[in-house]
Parts: sequence; structure tokens; C-alpha cells
Amino acid sequence: MAFGTAALIVIDVQQGFINRHTEAVVPAIADLVARWSDAGAPVLFSRFVNAPGSPYERITGWSKLRTAEEQAFVQELRSFTSKAGATIDKGQSSVFTAEAARLFSQSGWTDLVLCGIDTDSCVYDSAISAYHSGYRPWVVTDACASTGGPQYHDAALLMAARNVGSRQLITRQQALEWLGGQEVDT
Repeated sequence: MAFGTAALIVIDVQQGFINRHTEAVVPAIADLVARWSDAGAPVLFSRFVNAPGSPYERITGWSKLRTAEEQAFVQELRSFTSKAGATIDKGQSSVFTAEAARLFSQSGWTDLVLCGIDTDSCVYDSAISAYHSGYRPWVVTDACASTGGPQYHDAALLMAARNVGSRQLITRQQALEWLGGQEVDT
């Protein structure tokens, strides 16, 4: 893959999704975003907004991500969000809103490199949507996490390997190699 046909999509790395299971992945995501940006490759962010009366509230009783504080991007990413190619606000798990689908199509990207929170919901659903929309999804496994814990992260990666292909699961190192051989700091 040539990174000129790929966009990095940072999914829902927001204050309301940070907990003991997700906080450790934030530096890895910030590093990936910084290097992707430095290479001049497109970076987009998605922001989940849970509107009153949403299916999340009506069906599951989940009412988080309502306040500006919960919806805010984590501090480590805020300097990048102002320079991003776009911020996609969404009230659904997948990043494939009508606005995003138009943007992806108009930009000519063939590959969508996905990282963020929750692996088992928003990242997985975005990978499936990308696949069904004719894009090659790449899930950066060590730049994703689940608020539910590692068992949900691992389960989502198992399902993604089955449903979009195991070779679509990559590490940050593999993603950075597309940017000219950069290495991940350990």
C-alpha cells in the first residue's frame, strides 16, 4: 500500500472513553498520529456524540458521552485535531456517516488505517463498513483498546481477522513502514 492512497482515521479517542483499560493506548495513538502527520499523510478524527433518545440510551440504557467534557478529545491529541483533514461527528458506532462516505470517496483513498477506542464497537464496525463500501480497512492492533477490557479487544480482533481478513490487522510498526521506514519507539 502506498500511503498516498491511505488515510489514518482516529476513532473516538475522547475523555469519556478513557478508563483503566484504555488509558495506556493513548501514547501509542498520539505517536502514530504525530508520525503520520509529519509524513504529510491525511489524518481524520471521529467524535462520538450520544444524543438524548439515541438507541444507546433507549435500548441499552447507556447515557454517557453527553457532556462537552466527555466528548472532548484527549489532551494528547488536541493539537492534532485542529490540523486534521476532518473531524467526523457521529451518533453511531461506525465512522461511515453520509458525510464521511462522501469525503472518503472524493479524496480518492483506497485504504483506511483505523485506530482508537473501542476496538469491539466503533473500530470494528468502521472496519466492517469500510470493507462493505469497497475500501481496504487496516486495523492497527496496538493502537486500539476497549473500555470493556482486553478480552473485548481480543474478541474484536478475532472477529475482524475472520470478517475482513487477518492480513488487515497490522501493528504500528507496519503502519509506519508505509511512511518511509519509521520505527516505533519502545
